[in-house]
Amino acid sequence: MKTELEHNFVELLEKHQNIVHKVCRLYTNNYDAHNDLFQEITIQLWKAYPKFRGDSKFSTWMYRVGLNTAITLYRKSKRQISTQDYDGVEFKIKAEDYDDTEEQQLKVLYKAVHKLNDIEKALVFLYLEDKDYREISETLGISEVNARVKMNRIKTKLKAILNP
Repeated sequence: MKTELEHNFVELLEKHQNIVHKVCRLYTNNYDAHNDLFQEITIQLWKAYPKFRGDSKFSTWMYRVGLNTAITLYRKSKRQISTQDYDGVEFKIKAEDYDDTEEQQLKVLYKAVHKLNDIEKALVFLYLEDKDYREISETLGISEVNARVKMNRIKTKLKAILNP
């Protein structure tokens, strides 16, 4: 029989699991690595859940744990092996009317974002998730002003990467 704590955790994880998938997509580039990171983030969320006080929204706390886990593993993996690109394992349903413009733009964006450092990736991710600078600063543990300054620098950096 599940305890109330387990039930609440599973319910919240199921409701917000897309956050974890987005973090995994940002820090991995193949299916197996994505699944491994998803599992690791889930484990870390479960370990930390009893300490979740509710001072912030569950989703904000989830971003923080997920990003910290991903960054830690990303840094470790940089010392080891690289992974295979998603392009080799992606499957699409072909249709005559299929317009892949948006998909191609996303691929270009992800390719550019993969060139950023781990903290910059996290900041871009939260920014693209329409998080305000207050929530970004809470999630990353930096000041709002610092988040704004970093984001402006990242925008300049991404423009240079995308338009050489």
